[in-house]
Amino acid sequence: MATKAQVAKSNRTPKFSTRIVRRCELTGRAHGVYRKFRISRIMLRKLALEGKIPGMRKASW
Repeated sequence: MATKAQVAKSNRTPKFSTRIVRRCELTGRAHGVYRKFRISRIMLRKLALEGKIPGMRKASW
């Protein structure tokens, strides 16, 4: 069983912090992830075309 000190130590940020890798919530893709939506550009486009993201539509000009 872990003591309070051990639990507090394990929840702390590392002394020499590590790089945060943002991944897509749906696919796990690491590249091309939009922070606002936390999904990849590919899934964002797919969901926008399906109309599942309110207020977003495909651009045309």
